[in-house]
Amino acid sequence: MDGPLHPGHLDGLSAGNNWLTYAQATGRIIEENYGHITDKASRLTATVEENVLVQIENLRTHPSVAAAASRGDLKLHGWTYELETGQVFTYDSNEGQFLPIEYATGLPKPPTRHSFTM
Repeated sequence: MDGPLHPGHLDGLSAGNNWLTYAQATGRIIEENYGHITDKASRLTATVEENVLVQIENLRTHPSVAAAASRGDLKLHGWTYELETGQVFTYDSNEGQFLPIEYATGLPKPPTRHSFTM
């Protein structure tokens, strides 16, 4: 996910550049809304999380996905995985942020994971 943050790093890599077209919206969101985040790790986490949300919105534009969702036959979920800890996070639309997945089951909410939620 470093590509949306530094598109020039993919110069000469056609497969990487092709993939990056799917993440252009993510790069714009990060640039426009997360300029206050200067820590590299936090900015990367924000990029990963925003990209998950962008890709969910992309999925919603496909006719078969839109039809199934409107009938209530499909529910889309956004998850991220933290390699260092093995922890899975899920997007909670009520909270407007990614939370550890165990809290999606109704357990008490943890303290905010990062300071860059929108």
